[in-house]
Amino acid sequence: MLKFIKGNLESIDGVAVYPIISLLIFFIFFAALFWWVFTAKKDHIKEVSNIPLELSENETNDKNDLPL
Repeated sequence: MLKFIKGNLESIDGVAVYPIISLLIFFIFFAALFWWVFTAKKDHIKEVSNIPLELSENETNDKNDLPL
């Protein structure tokens, strides 16, 4: 199967540019993500990490209305 794909791709002019562009996009994305992780403020990270643990107003009202 790779033989058919390789044969079709060889007939396209300038097809070697696409893997290079893909690698650059991949590298730039993860380099930016790496930079963001190390420059993010600790307060912001703590605030975002506590979001799933916080109860909304609707959840607290619903739990108080339930009979024991």
